[in-house]
Amino acid sequence: MADSSSQKWQATVLTLFPEMFSGALEYSIPGRAREANIWELETVQIRDFATDKHRTVDDTPFGGGPGMVMRPDVIDAAIEAVSDKPGPLIYMSPRGERFDQRIAQELAEEDGVKILCGRYEGIDQRVLDKHQIREVSLGDFVLSGGEPAAIAMLDSMVRLLPGALGADASLDEESFTSGLLEYPQYTRPSDWEGRKTPEVLLSGNHGKIRDWRLDQAKEITKERRPDLFSTYVGDAE
Repeated sequence: MADSSSQKWQATVLTLFPEMFSGALEYSIPGRAREANIWELETVQIRDFATDKHRTVDDTPFGGGPGMVMRPDVIDAAIEAVSDKPGPLIYMSPRGERFDQRIAQELAEEDGVKILCGRYEGIDQRVLDKHQIREVSLGDFVLSGGEPAAIAMLDSMVRLLPGALGADASLDEESFTSGLLEYPQYTRPSDWEGRKTPEVLLSGNHGKIRDWRLDQAKEITKERRPDLFSTYVGDAE
């Protein structure tokens, strides 16, 4: 488990497009956390491990079919090159287990994470089997490659690292942390275009505010994500 006092959390990404990671993760919470040396990011160009003059990383699939498949020898060499980097190895795949807050927390508690981003029709199954790579999906949709999903996952993990947020207490009430979606938020002005802030939030009674927020979170979760609400009720029982 990571010790924030002794080392930075290390993210290592194997990708054909390292430049994609120099944008989104340079700003806001991830960017400030990198400047504060809470975490660091290393991108590794998969194409550097190709052995032919054209730096070929893919080939046609055995058995026919559309598209190309990333070669096991190239991917294996890239994986071996980062074997000394901390953290489990994750492969972004639409057939993987669904990424959620629980997995984000689990990986944030490691010393780091290594993420393999596929392209084309995916990666030769043999290299996945050899390294027993954990497959993770961002959701039930298909992207052009693993990079956008990896960026979203890294953002969700980094904000859980100690010191990444100014007030760690804010993590406790975010969506999914308690198994519920977050309650509605309001700020000034208290009366905007005839729409008024709920009186309880202006009362100063923290007990009533806490109860109202919990009730709102339950109602919203029950309406919008009945699957989450069923799990929440089951856990409570």
